Amino acid sequence: MSEINVRKRGQKWQYQFEAAKIEGKRKQITKSGFNTKKEALDAGVKALAEYNNSGLHFEPSEISVSDYFDYWYKNYVTLELKINTQQSYKNYIENHIKSSIGIYKLKSLTPTILQEFINSKYINGFSKSHLTNLMGVLSGALKYAVHPCNFIKSSPMLYVKFPKYEHSKTDANHKYIKPEEFEKIIDRFPYGSTFYLPIMIGYYTGFRIGETLGLTWDDIDLENKKISINKIIYYNEDTKLWYFGTPKTPTSTRTIEIGNTLLNILKKYKKDQLQNKLKYGCHYTCVYEGIEIIDNKEYRPLYFLKANIPSGTLKKVEMVCTKEDGEIVTPNSFKYASKVINYGLGITFNYHSLRHTHATTLIENGAEIKDVQVRLGHANIETTYNTYVHHTEKMSNNSVEIFEKAVSQNKSH
Repeated sequence: MSEINVRKRGQKWQYQFEAAKIEGKRKQITKSGFNTKKEALDAGVKALAEYNNSGLHFEPSEISVSDYFDYWYKNYVTLELKINTQQSYKNYIENHIKSSIGIYKLKSLTPTILQEFINSKYINGFSKSHLTNLMGVLSGALKYAVHPCNFIKSSPMLYVKFPKYEHSKTDANHKYIKPEEFEKIIDRFPYGSTFYLPIMIGYYTGFRIGETLGLTWDDIDLENKKISINKIIYYNEDTKLWYFGTPKTPTSTRTIEIGNTLLNILKKYKKDQLQNKLKYGCHYTCVYEGIEIIDNKEYRPLYFLKANIPSGTLKKVEMVCTKEDGEIVTPNSFKYASKVINYGLGITFNYHSLRHTHATTLIENGAEIKDVQVRLGHANIETTYNTYVHHTEKMSNNSVEIFEKAVSQNKSH
């Protein structure tokens, strides 16, 4: 094992240790410029540790959970995942993982420690979706610690069980909203309420919530009855701003046709929105889009200003889903509507339920599955079939009628 040698060179100190031989020749790692012998020795110890660990700034067997998650976030999350996912992961790491289990050594984590951690979150009211996401962050990070890092031999998350919930996000995602249920929802949120338009758009298009609430009026062709999806809206926890972002996948960028029901609603809403601008005057909230370049990536933050405030170089955008005073409807504010529908009306619901219902209604009434795939923006047809086509009573009855008809025809021959 290499030893650190410290000596004085002129007025400064330097450290030196022997590295691995290259082609049989000895190599030395040296650094000078330290004011004291102790500074040189401390720096040499750190440098030798990094050298012995292939350049890592820590001893893998000694790293804490807190420091490891920082390492994983920097070397994997920021490079491989989209910005909104990065922010979500950072929230779980900083606000939950570090504060509860960050003090442990990575190698000391056991299924028992992790199970107790997960159980505590469940007991303290974590929703199923949040707990699912938290376990996903833990599983992904500890899997990365096994490979490619080789910091631990196996992931202790493999043995952690998910607590049992009565209702799940998956249940709500795959919930088919029956016509009578939809009528109850619209009775609770009629035209003129904040959430009427987002609900109607979701029901009649199958758009995701970020797609719907990111719509601007230049995305809607009222004359040709078409709506284009080319962006979403998302929230950045660090900057506390809303942003325009890219759709979920390349195939999510799409243009679909709409029927007269939604067309007439949009026409009326646009007219009323213009009247509200006149009504509120300088108190009406206007939305402006900025452009930021960070690490060669473009970001599009949104700013909310009163009508009488100069926007400078910002670009004004006309949002579709707004409140009466121009304030935008966001995925966060829509959570209120979801709670009312779930607990007030007793209907299992989240915004994705509308997407599922739209696809199911099309399929059970004879729409071509390929057309539904394009309408929803799926990359492959299996996703459309397996995820959004719900087995309804009408489908069952149609299957029975088809079989009975076929048997009757065979008997007549």
